[in-house]
Amino acid sequence: MIRRREFIAGLGSAAAWPVVARAQESEMPVIGLLSAGTPESDAKFMEAFRAGLRGAGYVEGRNVTFVQRWARSELERLPELVADLVRLRVAVIVTLSSTAAALAAKVATGSIPIVFMSGGDPVKLGLVASMTKPDGNITGMTYFNPELEAKRFELLHELVPIAERYAVLVNLTGPLAQSKISALKAATSAWGRQMVFNAVNALDIDTAFARVIEWRADALLVATDILFLDRRHQLVSLAMQHSLPALYFDRTFVEAGGLMSYGPSYADLVRQVGTYAGRIIKGEKPADLPVEQLRKFNFVINLKTAKALGLTIPETLLATAEEVIQ
Repeated sequence: MIRRREFIAGLGSAAAWPVVARAQESEMPVIGLLSAGTPESDAKFMEAFRAGLRGAGYVEGRNVTFVQRWARSELERLPELVADLVRLRVAVIVTLSSTAAALAAKVATGSIPIVFMSGGDPVKLGLVASMTKPDGNITGMTYFNPELEAKRFELLHELVPIAERYAVLVNLTGPLAQSKISALKAATSAWGRQMVFNAVNALDIDTAFARVIEWRADALLVATDILFLDRRHQLVSLAMQHSLPALYFDRTFVEAGGLMSYGPSYADLVRQVGTYAGRIIKGEKPADLPVEQLRKFNFVINLKTAKALGLTIPETLLATAEEVIQ
């Protein structure tokens, strides 16, 4: 008996073959896109990716085509999905929004070029030999910054200086989970107690939030993870329901009604990923393209949400915000 997941995976591969075959017949290169997220969470990434490709001279459907695979936050599916892209003999594999996807791609192939995006240290993770000379078949972009978690807590503490209990929502199945926890513990040691709450799927989020409230947290920090990006409306709703000040990692949470976010400009990262993919299709080698590190992070505040929570945003925070949503 064929399991449902295997059957669906087979359908995906079968559906992709005509696309790949037509592309190969017309000598149109095929980009394999591997994501740990969903089509919905990747929508904004794809817009930026296409912009990067256009800058390199490629337009989807005109002189390049895509085959896309989504793990839908089930990280254990990544190996089978990237194996499918390898079987399809795509010209380049691009991993969006997830270090786990990048690691799965590196394990799967040593010959097909790979362009990744990661929030971790690519060298320590074993993705590349060095930032300037990646070596092998892989290169990409990173927004790794060892001070990132400390900065997030600093912003949260400045908003809620009386906070003594900080809850942190983390997906412990992610490859960066333990390093995040270590950084978070170091960041909060001077400001109060911190407790980590784990969530690996949508149902876990409700359970974790119930524990956060039971623990009587004063503030919440949501750690970077594709699952949480997919469930941003759920998270924002729960935080508002319990009047809990929260800081998120992406501005889309604030657009959805969240209080604050501090994180990289993912659009800039993915645009450059698209540029690298185009350059590789033109003939450049990943080993000759240094891993680029994003150093600019954006701080966004939602004043309407602050008012609803009965919070007054300090002038010092308003002055440092790149964007204030009224």
